[in-house]
Amino acid sequence: MKRFIDQELRKWKEARRRKPLIVRGARQVGKTYSVKRFGQDCFDAVAVVNLERNPDWHRVFDGNLHPKRICADLEIVLQQKILPGKTLLFIDEIQACPGAITALRYFYEELPELHVVAAGSLLEFAMKDISFPVGRVQFSRLHPLCFAEYLQATGNDEAANIILGSPETVSQTIHEFLCEELRRYFFVGGMPGSVAAYVETGSMRESFEVQAEICDTYRLDFSKYSAHSNKHCLNAVLTTVARSVGQQIKYSRLADGYSNPTLKKAFNLLCLANVIRKVPSVDPSGLPLGATAAANIFKALMVDIGLMRHLTGMPVDVEYGKADLLNIYRGAMAEQFVGQEMVLSQKEDLYYWSRRAKSSSAEVDYVAVIDGRIHPVEVKSGASGRLKSLHLFLETYQNTPKGIVFSTRLYAELPEKSIVFVPLYFAFSATRGSGGL
Repeated sequence: MKRFIDQELRKWKEARRRKPLIVRGARQVGKTYSVKRFGQDCFDAVAVVNLERNPDWHRVFDGNLHPKRICADLEIVLQQKILPGKTLLFIDEIQACPGAITALRYFYEELPELHVVAAGSLLEFAMKDISFPVGRVQFSRLHPLCFAEYLQATGNDEAANIILGSPETVSQTIHEFLCEELRRYFFVGGMPGSVAAYVETGSMRESFEVQAEICDTYRLDFSKYSAHSNKHCLNAVLTTVARSVGQQIKYSRLADGYSNPTLKKAFNLLCLANVIRKVPSVDPSGLPLGATAAANIFKALMVDIGLMRHLTGMPVDVEYGKADLLNIYRGAMAEQFVGQEMVLSQKEDLYYWSRRAKSSSAEVDYVAVIDGRIHPVEVKSGASGRLKSLHLFLETYQNTPKGIVFSTRLYAELPEKSIVFVPLYFAFSATRGSGGL
């Protein structure tokens, strides 16, 4: 599978001021696969050190952390040479060994010519308990396959090129094709295992089985958080968040039988594990948006739209058959999709707007920063006259050039209303931080 991170890894390899790279992300988003393939394509050899599967290797990172000594020991356990400039040293599941995380700073300081990549799924938990080598490492984050990557994985490279280009009017035939592919993506999702199962068998049911297995893996991980939170509470919160995409989150409504502090802790732990994402409300009167992010007014997204489908327990036969993508699961799947794409296009900075006035229900689904200008983003079907919150946003904040409405209609600009209607499948390119609409 081609991934956006492939190009990022190649740039890192050639960078003059290169530091050890840590690839972060939720479990099973493809970190190990992407790094191994990068190593095979760009180096003579890859030295893979999996610290979760081989706990006895942790002793390599005990005692002094001199990189040359560590490499000499690894050469013995791996039975292969580690040659700077020719070998990629890949430390997988690095969160299992805090000493290995600490050692990265010494690779940067004492052996910078060796290319070192580390990956981990629960790194945020390990980072809380150790002295992290701040300024001595670089980070990259891997997400599930976005829609363009999914199209490439299913052999639709030309379709991927279309949706990565500037949003524009396409023929009715292409529009219908992309909408149907997007419908499949809503259900297959972007977890690499799920996409691979669908590509190999042509069966969505096969991909659903993979999604169930991934969710089971996440639940097994809950035992690793048990020192911090109740695993039954975590499971309940995870399910409720999946069913609440698009709605403001209230801790008290996440599960019955638990106190607000317990529910808040469970929610924050799931965010730390990259399984869910908090989307705060902001005041869009100026930049940076994050400076006004509200601590207690927020929505949430799932890491992946396919996992959201599984956890909601929605009746697939009913929801898949709905003609309008905006009507699937009360529109929540379309909002999850746009949010998921914007996590990439906005480089992790995802927010929405909720009017902070008594008795006001005005709300805009997302807020995007494109070429330094703020744009309100709605995921809606219907005519522009029904977009009351969007119009209120544009009237209130004069610094916003136009609003973006994602729907299943063809591309259309309404300059007199400062609105552009964009097909859902353009969600990534239309909200790209530079070069979007």
